[in-house]
Amino acid sequence: MTLIKSISGIRGTIGGQTGENLTPMDAVKFAAGYGAWLKKQHSKCTVVIGRDARPSGQMIENLVISTLQGLGIHVINAGLSTTPTVEMLVPRYQAQGGIILTASHNPKQWNALKLLNDKGEFVSGSDGAEILELAEGGEISYAEVDDLGLLTEDTDGMQWHIDQILALSSVDAELVASKNFKVVIDAVHSSGSVAIPLLLDKMGVEYNNLYPEPNGQFPHNPEPLEKHLTEIITECASGSYDMGIVVDPDVDRLAFVDERGKMFGEEYTLVLIADYLLENRKSNVVSNLSSSKALRDLAESKGSTYSASAVGEVNVVNEMKATSSILGGEGNGGIILPELHYGRDALVGIALALTHLAKSGKTLSELKASYPQYFMGKQKIELTPGLDVDAILGAIAAKYTHEELSTIDGVKITWSDRWVHMRKSNTEPIIRIYTEAPSTHEAIELGGRFILELSELAKQV
Repeated sequence: MTLIKSISGIRGTIGGQTGENLTPMDAVKFAAGYGAWLKKQHSKCTVVIGRDARPSGQMIENLVISTLQGLGIHVINAGLSTTPTVEMLVPRYQAQGGIILTASHNPKQWNALKLLNDKGEFVSGSDGAEILELAEGGEISYAEVDDLGLLTEDTDGMQWHIDQILALSSVDAELVASKNFKVVIDAVHSSGSVAIPLLLDKMGVEYNNLYPEPNGQFPHNPEPLEKHLTEIITECASGSYDMGIVVDPDVDRLAFVDERGKMFGEEYTLVLIADYLLENRKSNVVSNLSSSKALRDLAESKGSTYSASAVGEVNVVNEMKATSSILGGEGNGGIILPELHYGRDALVGIALALTHLAKSGKTLSELKASYPQYFMGKQKIELTPGLDVDAILGAIAAKYTHEELSTIDGVKITWSDRWVHMRKSNTEPIIRIYTEAPSTHEAIELGGRFILELSELAKQV
């Protein structure tokens, strides 16, 4: 069993010992640290709370709400919700922060507190470090009886979120409705099982919701990878649907299955949306260094530009703001549309994808075939504890200064049709090696080449 404390929040498995798992005591401690951090900045505080459908959600929700009220912080409880909905509700209510209770794609025994600032964006690294420090031993003063925080309920958050999506000029619900699309949904008995039908009903799309009850009893591993998606793939292979829609439990990651039952690929979710948005508008787009080169190739083919960030949603958002990008995200199927908000949002991704299908007149498989085709490899090299990993990565960077090189997050070397990205683990003596090439074989071969090179350099440093 596990408890992971990071600058973005606290994540762990339910049950077990305090300090080793996400127990009630741990939930209270870290909610208190976050509340104390907010109170240092604001004389009056309101926090929006929302959760996915996992079985521990209501228990953790009650603990977090009561802790914040005990600090004198007002709480708006959205209840069952999605991560992007809570992110949008923070500025809607002019709140000072938000907490999303979800362990994202982790199995049901996990839960987490994900922390937002007053913009509805994930807290920065420095802010997260301060919150952890307060939680672990900082002085926290609780409110007296007449100053306890108030609790109110948000009852229409997901519907309001969907209404904001439908109001976007890039979403054409009437056109989509005229196409009589039929889709199948895999939202793993979580928040998307409610939110996606709300969206599709408004867009006139017929659907088969495979797991409609939001009871948190995930029917398979909830990470939206091909090996976990046998039922929706089989459904799509029947030829009865225009696409399959797959989301993780908190609805910030999005994957598609095409009309033939073939995985569209999480890496290509962002490419699909960029293809649509850049058709009549030149701009910049952003993904992280470990995301597919297909996005860069597509953007440049349309006269637009591309820039890469370090891995992590906060870093993608910062790069998007710095470059005034109209779209960004990560290769895990996360779509960030700043016109709506600066957070990964599967719901807006679904609406844009359906509009793209309707306007293009093409099938999902035809669109995929029109994009640059790349395949990824993910490998790692285990090093002797105590080795200077930074020195090893520095040596590999020095060796390849004549190539296109990035050192903002480990070392990435890019060639015309492939790349390798090497990053150190923060918790163990491992260098993770991500590669992409025109075939799986070439991607794995490229990774193997750099495993050998890193191993040789490790003997010299």
